[in-house]
Amino acid sequence: MSSRNRKVRVWGRFRPTTNFANENIEILNDSKSVNVHLRRDPKKGVVNNQILDWSFKLDGIFNNADQEVVYSTVASDIVSGALDGYNGTMMCYGQTGAGKTFTMTGATESYRHRGLIPRAISQLFRQIEDRLEYSITVRVSYMEIYNEGMFDLLGQLPEAAWNSATSGNRDLFATPDPMVVTENQDGVFVKGLSCHLAQNEEEALNLLFEGETNRSIAAHQLNKQSSRSHCIFTVYLESRSRTQSNAKYTVSKLNFVDLAGSERLSKTKSEGKTKEEAMYINKSLSFLEQVVIALASRSRDHVPFRQSKLTHYLKDSIGGNCNTLLIANMWGDRPQIEETVSTMRFATRMMCVASEPCINEVYDPALLVKKLQREIQHLKSELAMHDTLTNRSMISYDPLSEQQKYEIRTQVQRFLDGSLDEIDIVNLRQIVGTFETFKDMYNDMEKEMEARLREKYMLVDKTDPASIAAAQQRLEDLMNLEQGTDFMEVPATSASMSFNT
Repeated sequence: MSSRNRKVRVWGRFRPTTNFANENIEILNDSKSVNVHLRRDPKKGVVNNQILDWSFKLDGIFNNADQEVVYSTVASDIVSGALDGYNGTMMCYGQTGAGKTFTMTGATESYRHRGLIPRAISQLFRQIEDRLEYSITVRVSYMEIYNEGMFDLLGQLPEAAWNSATSGNRDLFATPDPMVVTENQDGVFVKGLSCHLAQNEEEALNLLFEGETNRSIAAHQLNKQSSRSHCIFTVYLESRSRTQSNAKYTVSKLNFVDLAGSERLSKTKSEGKTKEEAMYINKSLSFLEQVVIALASRSRDHVPFRQSKLTHYLKDSIGGNCNTLLIANMWGDRPQIEETVSTMRFATRMMCVASEPCINEVYDPALLVKKLQREIQHLKSELAMHDTLTNRSMISYDPLSEQQKYEIRTQVQRFLDGSLDEIDIVNLRQIVGTFETFKDMYNDMEKEMEARLREKYMLVDKTDPASIAAAQQRLEDLMNLEQGTDFMEVPATSASMSFNT
């Protein structure tokens, strides 16, 4: 699962229908391109600027494809990459009733109709069993963003509160949000969101189904089981080698994002609380589209991730250190063509977003220190054995004492004045000490030479005009003194001047 600077992968999926608008929607033979033709609306008059034809090209199009084909084509490699240390995000986007939740979780009454999440969980634990050389820990969380409030679908809440939640009523949670989206050097996470250990596939699926029962749903004319919130199911993986040091290990996460569907109130006929929910949904999806447009623009410096909690949480999932997949769910019926075009526009924008997936390696500071200490002790043992074999067992590798520094300085002084032919060096510490002594003695000689010159000559800094002027004035005074006193001879050294650079 390689690659840096890759684009977000985008696939389209049409909801199976007996009323597919073949005269308006054309899926080309490459299974990537879609042409959409919309007949002119007579209500807008004879002369108007209405666009009637669109052409889109994605990474692929699913039409009448079953769940297994969808998963094996677009999701399997992302799940495998998560076990190698790469983050992954799978996201379903589209209008209400287009099949997003079916794609993501599937139908619970049919094993064959399982969605991306159950199949990913099954693949994860199957591959974990095959990786005997690694100890892999799996944890899961399930979060809902409802009317810009974040709720833990796996949190420990009273039964009464859960019953109200499942009926779509969040009034009991109107208190200040206990969960907060935060960031650090490791990425984005939600403070206060519970994370549950899953030791096998059954436990992970039970957590998924528990969270599913607590989601907010409501009915309207286009969907009897419409999701009224954005739901994010996250799998956290920590992989440690059984054969190598535990000081370095990999961590990764898989985000499964089931976005609430965009709604046109004129079609859903929503009223009251359902209408209010639709307005929150459309607003957050609009912010998501703004983020995608900003990420796709190279000239844009600021990306408005913090406009909503959804976009803030997805900051490291869209265009970040992540293998990202978007499935654009569409409804091929004639009355839904405008929403299909809107979904395809968002999908093509997402294809312009770049990502930089890389392996997330973590170093445990405490274990790393212990590992380095063991390596140092091992190297010391090898060095002691080498010294013993070469009759150098009396050599010490401790820091130089003051007496040893004095002896080195004495040898260097004798070497410089010619009374010693060579300096006796037996280890690296003495080499370093010798060079430091040469440096110190050179600095001392330089200072002594400058002091002697200052006694004999007037030293002037060439870059200082004031010093040069003073020296010239001093020279003129001496020359005048010499001319005015015939019987007095001015010593030559008194009129000498040197310019020091």
